Amino acid sequence: MKKRVITAVVALMIFIPLLILGGIWLDITAFVLGMIALSEILIMKKQILVSIEAIISLIGTLFVIAPVGWYQNVPTLIRNPFFALYIFIVLLLLSTVFTDNRFSFDDAGVISLGMMYIGMGFHYFLAARAENWTIIMYALLIVWCTDSGAYIFGKKFGKHKLSPVSPNKTWEGSIGGTVLAVIVCTIWLMFFPNHIYNNLIMFFITILLSITGQFGDLIESAIKRYYGVKDSGKILPGHGGILDRFDSLLLVLPVLHLVGII
Repeated sequence: MKKRVITAVVALMIFIPLLILGGIWLDITAFVLGMIALSEILIMKKQILVSIEAIISLIGTLFVIAPVGWYQNVPTLIRNPFFALYIFIVLLLLSTVFTDNRFSFDDAGVISLGMMYIGMGFHYFLAARAENWTIIMYALLIVWCTDSGAYIFGKKFGKHKLSPVSPNKTWEGSIGGTVLAVIVCTIWLMFFPNHIYNNLIMFFITILLSITGQFGDLIESAIKRYYGVKDSGKILPGHGGILDRFDSLLLVLPVLHLVGII
């Protein structure tokens, strides 16, 4: 627990100032986090990080993460980040040909999904910050409060298991986490109101995002369970890997875009 707290404090001391400052340093941070997160998937899958397929996927992830504005300086043909992703997927598919299926269609599918899942999550991380620092903080508060509330209420009142992929999570914890997120974010919105929707709509959006974040957590739990690992990585002592820390946010941020806030 002591190691976990120290890691969290140090990480926040670095992360929060970068979040407030924004700009190129936050872009670089998102690129690094995205590449580490995809590397964790590659390692879980036992894909060699120096293989041509891993290199293709890491570069492809950078293209997806990159802010849309960055594409104005590249040829029109690949100015759309999703077409850029398609090019890297095709390169992975071509690898199945030249390796005589030692790198298979299934392998290409897993890595392509990882590029999209991680790339889009961190792309909208940068998009949210570019919109306003209060929006990214709103998303983070939802994730942090949901996680904390689920742990506190689950430990105190938890009796009914939420999902077989994560046996420690309970319905009581899930509901408690959402309630805490709604309370904290309602107070946050009183000081930093959203100028697109009124408070009533934001109330329901907060519930939606809290539930979405929990699905993100469960998805990552299912991935780890499939590959038979406890944590996605070891880069954060006491916390595991980057995917372990950003799993909820990778779903919450795209949904923020879907509802029109980003």
